[in-house]
This record gives sequence, structure tokens and C-alpha cells, in this order.
Amino acid sequence: MSPFWVTFDDVLPATSETTSTVTVDGLRLRVAHTRPAGIDRPRVVVVLHGWGASIDAVGSILAGLRDKVELVALDLPGFGESDMVPAAWSNADYARLVLRLADQLGIERFALVGHSRGAAISLVLASDPATSGRIERMVLTGAAGIKPRRRPSYYAKVGMAKAGRVAGAVGGPPGKRVQQKIRARAASADWLAAPEALRGTLRNVLAEDLSPRLPQVDAPTLLIWGPDDEDTPLWMAERMEREIPGAGLVVLRGGGHFAYAERAGEFNVIAAHFLAPPASAPTR
Repeated sequence: MSPFWVTFDDVLPATSETTSTVTVDGLRLRVAHTRPAGIDRPRVVVVLHGWGASIDAVGSILAGLRDKVELVALDLPGFGESDMVPAAWSNADYARLVLRLADQLGIERFALVGHSRGAAISLVLASDPATSGRIERMVLTGAAGIKPRRRPSYYAKVGMAKAGRVAGAVGGPPGKRVQQKIRARAASADWLAAPEALRGTLRNVLAEDLSPRLPQVDAPTLLIWGPDDEDTPLWMAERMEREIPGAGLVVLRGGGHFAYAERAGEFNVIAAHFLAPPASAPTR
């Protein structure tokens, strides 16, 4: 299927959500849960934000879909107002937590909207035979999980980082200072911004290549992408479209990695059309 390009001028404003604290497996999670009025048996949609973000970052999605589907959004552990992860987590650990939250809320089957790292978690859920039957359909935008094409400068930075770790381990206080200087030059913005307790998790999720999972995805999937995305370039979306069975791709002109917010009007119209079941009609 070839991608098609759309452009709208209307943009829906983000609105605040009423949130509560839910404890899952000992972790306190900030959760927003809304249900549309006047719709019989609305589809439940779980919205997963990207790395370093929170419920607030996906506010435009919640505002655009709240009248059409039942929405559950959460601050993933380590972000926003939720508890820190207790160890170095993987994408699968986050996926298990999402399922446990759904169990606690009494939700058996649901759809997913995932951005960036939240989309990688969605891919794990929809490709695992043990859990994919619970995923009705999925919208991915700026999805992480495919190994990027590396330039020589990347490997030079990796070498610098390894040298810095050695200096920090054996060089005492002077070595630690050298390590910090190297980190400042070689580390990514996400690494530098992450608290120490999250860096093991960041290392785990960045090292995982989800490409082998793509053909195993067992849910109707729509990819909505910005052509100017520099973090997860369009070629990644095109590969996902080819390898996820039956996937479709929509490209939003002028959008980058946060196309869902930059082009909120068209994103929400397209996502709602894909996510809202035909039976979601107003009741008398």
C-alpha cells in the first residue's frame, strides 16, 4: 500500500484531563480515564506517550478522541508523576505493566495509540502471541524500535563513551571528572536528561531491535507519520508498513517527530475514523 499525503488547517486544542493514582504491582501510576457520553459500548483506547514525556504530552490526542472512544492514558513508570522503575526495565516490562493496569481496570480488549517509545511498547503487545489477542487495533506515530542507520560519528561517540566508563571506574575522582566531560560530549540528549535510575532502562530499550516482531503483529495497524521526523525517519514507517501485515501509512505534510501534536486536527480525524467502531453511535 502506498502512503497518501494529507493537509488540514484546523488544529484541535489540547485540554486537561481529570487524573487519579492507581497502584499496580506496588507502583503508583498517574492515570487519566475518560468515557464518552451517549455512546453504547465505546472502544477502549490506551494512549502511551514517548520517552521523557507524560500524559500532558499527548493532551491533543486525548482532547481529539475523548468524545468518540473510551480513553486510558498513564504516566509510564519513571516519567511524569508515576513512580520510578524499580530496576532497569525493557520494552516487555512496560508492556506487562500496561496489561496489568488493564486487568486492574477491568479492561479485557483494547486498542492502542503509541508515540515513539510508547509505540515500541505497543509493538511488543501486538506481536506477542500471549497478549496480541487482547489488542483490537493500533495507531503508531513516530514509532521507535527499528535500529537507525548509523554514521561513523556515532561509533566514534560509542568509543568515547566506553573510554569514559573505564576512566570513571579506575581513575578515582580525576577519572570521574574525565568521564563526566566525555559524557557531555558523547551522550545523547535523552541520556543526559535521564536520572541515573532510568539510564539502565534507556540502555535496554535503545539496544532492542523490534524489527523481527513486525511480521508477528496481529492487529490492524495504522501508521501516521511526519515526513520531517528526524528521530524516527520516514523510512522506518515505510519499513513498518511493508512488514506489518496489512498495515497502512498516512503521511502528514509539515509534521516532524511530534506530528500528532503539530498536525493535531488531521491526526485526530484520521485516528478517530480508524479507532471508533461502527457501532459507536449516539444513544437516545
